[in-house]
Amino acid sequence: MDPILVISLLVLGAGIGLAAGLLGIGGGMILVPFLTFLLPLFGVPQELAVHASIATAMATILFTSLSSVRAHHKHGAIRWDVVKVMVPGLIVGGLLSGGAIFAMINSTALAIVFGVFVLYSASKMARKSAPVQGRSLPAPFWIAAMGALIGFVSGLLGAGGAFLSVPFMLRGNVPVRQAVATSAALGFFIALANSVGYIWSGQATFGSHPGMIGFIYWPALLIVSATSICTAPLGASLAHKIDQVTLKRIFASMLTVLAIYMITQAITQL
Repeated sequence: MDPILVISLLVLGAGIGLAAGLLGIGGGMILVPFLTFLLPLFGVPQELAVHASIATAMATILFTSLSSVRAHHKHGAIRWDVVKVMVPGLIVGGLLSGGAIFAMINSTALAIVFGVFVLYSASKMARKSAPVQGRSLPAPFWIAAMGALIGFVSGLLGAGGAFLSVPFMLRGNVPVRQAVATSAALGFFIALANSVGYIWSGQATFGSHPGMIGFIYWPALLIVSATSICTAPLGASLAHKIDQVTLKRIFASMLTVLAIYMITQAITQL
């Protein structure tokens, strides 16, 4: 394995972990475009690159989310009541997405869908809107249904769900730091359900390839996770000290660039 590629993944993992703790994201939206470029250099077949990138990015969330959740929990910022209601839906949506629908989608279409959703997420992050007085989270049934939607969509994008769960909670007037922390906790269950699905559907569709378990490329998973779990607590700590509006706008700009790159690459393949 080329040392330069390994170092690239280690540095990438450090940045992903910091972002995961800081903004409650799983890191997939940042990680997928880079992995799409790097994995073919590791020998992953080009036709599997997008699927493998999304699945591998999702699997890293298992590690980064646990690391950041511990730090957020120390600050008492996680809304465990929301997590408890959402988890069943997250698991159902994630298993359906990662275990069935994901394998059926063409890689080019998947890249375009990913890019469009990232652009949407970036636009939501960049906007600053005043909270509506008196608004709160909906009834448990609708929270659970939202969980299923988040689990399903996240599985197609390799994302931890923050691009949907954070705006959903902010709309219900959940304080931004609680929304970020709770999103980090939700990310673990999204990653768990979808990773199981990716392994199942990948084995059934493509069989085995060197270094891959289903759609997950495990060498990249281990390397990225090695540094991401170290920097996630630092990001979570900074999240309680730094102005969130500024951070979200910077992050939104970065997401926009990455999304445009993914869409451009997909259109070029067409």
